Amino acid sequence: MLFVPDHGTCASLVRSRQGGTGGTDAAWLPSFAPWRPTPMKPLSNPGPAGDTPHILLGEECHLASYLPPVWLAGEGDRRSGGEVNLIVVLYGHLNLPGLPPRAKNNPRHSSCVQHTERTRPSALVQSPASVCQSLPLALPPSSFLLLAMTRFSYAEYFSLFHSCPAPARSTVPPESQPASAPMGLFQGVMQKYNRNKTSQLAPMDPVLKVIKEDDEEALKAMIKAGKNLTEPNKDGWLPLHEAAYYGQLSCLKALQRAYPATIDQRTLQEETALYLATCRGHLDCLQSLLQAGAEPDISNKSRETPLYKACERKNVDAVRILVQYHADTNHRCNRGWTALHESVSRNDLEVMEILVSGGAKVESKNAYGITPLFVAAQSGQLEALRFLAKHGADINTQASDSASALYEACKNEHELVVEFLLSQGADANKANKDGMLPLHVASKKGNYRIVQMLLPVTSRTRVRRSGISPLHLAAERNNDAVLETLLGARFDVNAPLAPERARLYEDRRSSALYFAVVNNNVYATELLLLAGADPNRDVINPLLVAIRHGCLRTMQLLLDHGANIDAYIATHPTAFPATIMFAMKYLSLLKFLMDLGCNGESCFSCQYGNGPHPPAPPPSNRFNDVPAGDKAPSVVQFCEILSAPEVSRWAGPIIDILLDYVGNVQLCSRLKEHIDSFEDWAVIREKAEPPRPLVHLCRLQVRKAIGKYRIKLLDTLPLPGRLIRYLKYESTQ
Repeated sequence: MLFVPDHGTCASLVRSRQGGTGGTDAAWLPSFAPWRPTPMKPLSNPGPAGDTPHILLGEECHLASYLPPVWLAGEGDRRSGGEVNLIVVLYGHLNLPGLPPRAKNNPRHSSCVQHTERTRPSALVQSPASVCQSLPLALPPSSFLLLAMTRFSYAEYFSLFHSCPAPARSTVPPESQPASAPMGLFQGVMQKYNRNKTSQLAPMDPVLKVIKEDDEEALKAMIKAGKNLTEPNKDGWLPLHEAAYYGQLSCLKALQRAYPATIDQRTLQEETALYLATCRGHLDCLQSLLQAGAEPDISNKSRETPLYKACERKNVDAVRILVQYHADTNHRCNRGWTALHESVSRNDLEVMEILVSGGAKVESKNAYGITPLFVAAQSGQLEALRFLAKHGADINTQASDSASALYEACKNEHELVVEFLLSQGADANKANKDGMLPLHVASKKGNYRIVQMLLPVTSRTRVRRSGISPLHLAAERNNDAVLETLLGARFDVNAPLAPERARLYEDRRSSALYFAVVNNNVYATELLLLAGADPNRDVINPLLVAIRHGCLRTMQLLLDHGANIDAYIATHPTAFPATIMFAMKYLSLLKFLMDLGCNGESCFSCQYGNGPHPPAPPPSNRFNDVPAGDKAPSVVQFCEILSAPEVSRWAGPIIDILLDYVGNVQLCSRLKEHIDSFEDWAVIREKAEPPRPLVHLCRLQVRKAIGKYRIKLLDTLPLPGRLIRYLKYESTQ
């Protein structure tokens, strides 16, 4: 039974067994979305061997893709003439004459389906639409039209899928496929079908058949009989084009003699016979057409001439023949490329020699201002580059965006090309439209050898004028070897980014050190700090970034080299150090900062005191230059930060740690609310009540006298070890 679906699509195929008893043989059944076949019931009466196969076609699958090879190629299921007997049930949007509209719930169609199941058992697959119960059948006037034996031809069925126009003919020479290439499940059958589809569906044009077989006598007979061979087909092709395309020289000459006026006629793609012969590499046809007077400079729709295509195919003989017949060596395609551009991109020295000897200009530019020498440097074609330089090409050529050939070679890391260009006097101080020098892009790429070649010939003044240092780019890309080389060359380690470049980053970073810290690159951070990098130059202190990353090694390096432990963020003012705000979620990190002298007194200097506090402002993660409404940003209090949902659950322990590093302070009303919210935190409130222990106040005074930048020198004081440990908060007793 075959259910033919809407628009010739199907969801599954099931082949019934051809003999014996048992379940359905569905081993080859494909799995696909959106649904899978439901389990099958065994056939109660499968019928004798060779009986009519029964199929159900559902949704979302083409029949041509899933027909089993047993039916298409097997002997048991084949019928004479390539046809198979099938029972067909038509349904869906089938506009057949005499059929009434769909009758989804008509009881008559249910009885017909039940009758079919009794008389002709089938392996049914249910779709989500419940095929057996509510299949939208198109009910015919009589039940015998609904279920009828018919002759089903695969050839006729497949022809429905080949009504679309054929694709454009390729001008690329054919390549033979390996004989051992693996085939898919149905590729063998479809390949056999495709081989014969032309004869089945559309008979070959007799003229084309004669040309493909190179039957010169038959072609001459057609010409003598007066057959019109100047009428183009639907693609604008003449028999002359076909002969040039297939390389049939004798037929081509016969057509040239008979119709000399058509020698330069073009197809719908503006292709001449000479162009087609060149694309296919038929040199004899190419020579014959040129001898017959074919114009060598007629281009196709892309403004590509036969000479250009010959260079693209690296066909030296074709190039030589075309140049001998005075083809224009400086013709430009729609991109502005000449034949010399194309041959340089392929490093074809022999073709380049022919073109230059034929008058090709080595300084011709394409639509983007790119010369052949620029192409050679960009693509790393050293031999082509040497050839062009020898013939007078400008070493310092620049494209429309001011990028030089040296810049492109550095960007693509062609070391030998860079070395050659510098040996020929290429200027390493020519910047592109963004102000970037070759040294910048080499540092960005991390090519150590190219950077070493560029350092002696790069002006430091031009580097400063660019607004960005190679150190920034090396640090941003974690190119540590290049960074070390640049520092060894004594590049300014504190060179800032220009404001217009800093605005490209949300955090308004400025120093190379900031890039290293953001990347969590401890080695680069240490290199920069040892070279004298200032850790307090950026809008957001690198120490805050290190705290956010939780990298103790980076934090220690920054603090050892003078990073401000009480750093603030100018664009987001707070009443207490931003270092405390960043470390709130990590209690051990907070204690580490407090041990090193971070100021905790300001955390308890709330401007609201014991009075009512305003509602907390909404959180902001953006680093804006100017707040909304051009108003000065309000100063955020410690208690407001502590009220954030992600921090408030740690309010007690945070306050407890801070109290160890402050003297007599007053808790504001909001901090008291936080402490009172959990009964176990009552001891913290008692700890905050003044007066604080005298020994604690003495410790604070000693630490204050030493200063936060010398706290690390506590071990050198001539004091008892127990007292030093107390001053360093290593013992709380």
